[in-house]
Amino acid sequence: MSTQPIFTPIRMGDLDLPNRIVMAPLTRMRAGSNDHVPSDLQAEYYAQRASAGLIVAEATAISPEGFGWADTPGLWSPQQVRGWRRVTDAVHAKGGRIIAQLWHTGAISHPDLRNGAQPLSASNVNPLQESVTPGGRKPTVTPRPMTRDEIRQTVADYARAARNAIEAGFDGVQILANYLYLLAQFLNRSTNRRTDGYGGGLENRARVLFEVIEAVLDEVESSKVGVKISPMHEGGPFAANEDTLPMAEYAIRELNGYDLSHLLLMGNTTDFTGTSIEHLMGDGMFRHFRPIFRGTLIANVNMDAERGNRLIEQGLADMVAFGRPYIANPDLVERLATGAPLAEVDWTTVYASGPQGYSDYPASHLSDVARRSDPLTTHRD
Repeated sequence: MSTQPIFTPIRMGDLDLPNRIVMAPLTRMRAGSNDHVPSDLQAEYYAQRASAGLIVAEATAISPEGFGWADTPGLWSPQQVRGWRRVTDAVHAKGGRIIAQLWHTGAISHPDLRNGAQPLSASNVNPLQESVTPGGRKPTVTPRPMTRDEIRQTVADYARAARNAIEAGFDGVQILANYLYLLAQFLNRSTNRRTDGYGGGLENRARVLFEVIEAVLDEVESSKVGVKISPMHEGGPFAANEDTLPMAEYAIRELNGYDLSHLLLMGNTTDFTGTSIEHLMGDGMFRHFRPIFRGTLIANVNMDAERGNRLIEQGLADMVAFGRPYIANPDLVERLATGAPLAEVDWTTVYASGPQGYSDYPASHLSDVARRSDPLTTHRD
């Protein structure tokens, strides 16, 4: 295997990884529509990508209340745990490692996904985004503010989902705390207008995040727990403001006290020009937060081999996560090592059903030859 930095081994938490290439979490809508159980097709899909140093599985709902995207999986029922066990067994049989991403969609859910009930969030602020419902994409609605009891129950649901993930054979968990979803709705002052202990200043708005982390750590060793969080700039109330960066800095700095396995930090997915976080565009995100977070940092968004190698060489990241390239390139590690061209994504099948555009992308001839001829490219633990 190549001696480029992205192909060197690393220890993350209690996992020894053969390379620094991470498969980023990708929502693909192939779980059961009614029971939200992962399918055999998903087991095949993830096993095909097991040469990644680490797979972060698709965002997975922690509870029926947290569910908010059609045809995505859950981690609250025994049937879902058994379904995920088939997935993790398939990945481990190929020598891979896979962690679960824990998800509560909050206000991004929709009454169509909740038997007519309003979604739950920090406050009654419509996020002005889109919900993915069984009937297609629809505008989000105004959510209902969570009661203190509902917050406590949600924290407990994260802990239960983390426990279920380990029972299902995952090698760890990642708490999804960024983008548009519930924990980010609490962190963001535009979507959190509470006047109790979960609203107001930075510490109060971050309170639920750290309650979730501590509850998960009661169930899972810290060496198996990571967090995904980043400042961002999206439409509506998720537009960046002067509080966006201080909130992210505070939250990420506080993560250092938990001895977590990793932080997954996303670069900019939209244009930050003219905002308070413009300087975080490109590699600026990783330059800014590398000195703040002392643990293993995974850089994500718009990665290729050249950029990944540079970020690792410069000490700005320890690992790099590839998202879209993994859709059409199950053998991405081998393609990057051999210089084989990357296959193009068929975007009409990304959010669909069945194997087409999901598990039917073939391996490259070059990477297949290299894998057969070099035993070092069969990534064992």
